[in-house]
Amino acid sequence: MIKRRVPGLLGSCVLLLLPLLLVAGTGSPAAAQEGDASATGSVADDTREGRRVRAQRYEDLALFASVLELVRGSYVESVDEHELLMSAMRGLLEDLDPHSSFMEPTAFEDMQVETKGEFHGIGIEISKASGEFIEVVAPIDGTPAQRAGIQARDRITSICPTEKPEDWKEECRRTTEMTLVEAVSLMRGRKGTTITIYVIREGLSEPVRYDIKRDTVKVASVRSELLEPGIGYVKITSFQERTGQDLRDRLAELEEESETALTGLVLDLRDNPGGLLNQAVEVADQWLDAGIVVYTQGRDERDRTDYNSTDGVLAGTYPIVVLVNEGSASASEIVAGALQDRHRAIVLGVTTFGKGSVQTVYPLEGGAGLRLTTALYYTPGGRSIQEVGITPDIVVKQGDPATLGLPNRRRVREKDLQGHFTQEEATGHEAGDAPAERIFPTGLEGDEEGEETLAATPPAPPAVDVQKARAVEVLKSWSYFDELRRLREGRSDDAASVADAGNDAR
Repeated sequence: MIKRRVPGLLGSCVLLLLPLLLVAGTGSPAAAQEGDASATGSVADDTREGRRVRAQRYEDLALFASVLELVRGSYVESVDEHELLMSAMRGLLEDLDPHSSFMEPTAFEDMQVETKGEFHGIGIEISKASGEFIEVVAPIDGTPAQRAGIQARDRITSICPTEKPEDWKEECRRTTEMTLVEAVSLMRGRKGTTITIYVIREGLSEPVRYDIKRDTVKVASVRSELLEPGIGYVKITSFQERTGQDLRDRLAELEEESETALTGLVLDLRDNPGGLLNQAVEVADQWLDAGIVVYTQGRDERDRTDYNSTDGVLAGTYPIVVLVNEGSASASEIVAGALQDRHRAIVLGVTTFGKGSVQTVYPLEGGAGLRLTTALYYTPGGRSIQEVGITPDIVVKQGDPATLGLPNRRRVREKDLQGHFTQEEATGHEAGDAPAERIFPTGLEGDEEGEETLAATPPAPPAVDVQKARAVEVLKSWSYFDELRRLREGRSDDAASVADAGNDAR
């Protein structure tokens, strides 16, 4: 019957799926054995239900094939059958959740580039306001753009790509007419090929032409600096394949740079959209003894996976303040939640994005890929942050956007996305039923106060980074109260050192 209703090649496509459908519809003997005394009846019911589901699948596939054939053969204009099928696959995933998607070859390749932390291009971070020229935020060190003389705040007026899109008739196009995503795509390309851009900067009367040969550009996901003697700062922008190793390298550099041992660390995860789960675990492992960092739970109760930190040499026993904001999502929330739940760090900032789901990426034939939500994740304390995010131990808002020159707009979070999993679906409880325990060191209280590889550029940093400054204050206070506690316990006889620490804290 199916073969008669499915025309031409499409019938063959459906028939190829039959073995998979048969396997998927088979009942589980184990499930039947867990039932009551009427095991035989349960198996029979499962078999009848399985047959009904399989029959429905056949009918749905036949209906889809019929609709596709009617559109292909009868639509008023000629249609691209391949594009119709691609659209159907995109639609198949769109109704699931906002993080599941079908990726065509170009999008799949872009995703792989972002997780590897390197690409072929000219190496600049860029931003763009609507209707304006593209502005260079900064050239990446050691890249073709930097070697060519491109400078921060340069404005790119035109791009002349080596391989022009099909709809281009001109040699070059003004950047006011393109989106940031289009500009990124044009500036990427095969290693060794040349791209021409025209740049204007302060002091120049007309645009200057730059012919830049593309090369491999490596994007570091971790950077560090010494804020004050003994207080280090580490910023992780995303979790790529080498983030764990890059973090170890940056921490070693901080130790060498500091004249004294580190007494505190600010770990900045603000505007970090996430990335690879294994790298989030590796990062948290730097400061945690053996134990759970995060666990994931699939739709089956038996489908639980624990991700653990290991016993080994810790990066340091100094206090840590983790900075987060609404742009901290997914893997960055895993790190913040693990350090918070295991009382290894204080989290400071504002509530995070709230993405508590895990996606598995499946390579498909022809270079395409499938990103599918396969599990929800939970912090070591068993919290799901889905929809609600990580609540900081110390709430510090960055400030009034109007006074800091930032766009005055509300940031989108997970709960704003259509089709997201709710907190009740993730935990069985509505959001807000079980607030997280807030921890503070003794004496502290809570306050109420596009890069070329990316499709968008995070918000520009404020003139005064209130959150970072508050983190440093917390670390100084932490050191003071820790020293005071040791004195009271008889671990120190040097009262003067405590007084000095108090003066420093003030």
